[in-house]
Amino acid sequence: MTTATRTKHIDELHFEHQLWLNEAKFYSDELKIYQKRLEEVISKNNADDVRKKVEHFQNQFIIQKEQLDILNHHVNEHEQWLTKYAKENPIAIDKKLFADHAVINDKVETFKKIYADLKSEFYKFVAAHL
Repeated sequence: MTTATRTKHIDELHFEHQLWLNEAKFYSDELKIYQKRLEEVISKNNADDVRKKVEHFQNQFIIQKEQLDILNHHVNEHEQWLTKYAKENPIAIDKKLFADHAVINDKVETFKKIYADLKSEFYKFVAAHL
């Protein structure tokens, strides 16, 4: 069975939405901490190469925050659709199977991979300059 044809119950989809939204909040909070860490780096070393790398990370953090916002929007839209569907079709809603939100899952997994790579690169940079 391929991911595109998988089905899930509404409670499974809701659980995955809640899990993702909580993870996204964690990532967002973590990005704020990393931004403060960059400020520490630049306060201790303002060489041109360090400044350029700090700017690189600042830009990457902005991009990651934007991606979190976009993903959160998609998750919230899907959650709202499920809620509306459940209200309009309350009989045996817990037995109904819905298409797996594979597109959202793929986007979330892609985000996590890119974020993990950025985090690793960031930690190496900080370790070398603090």
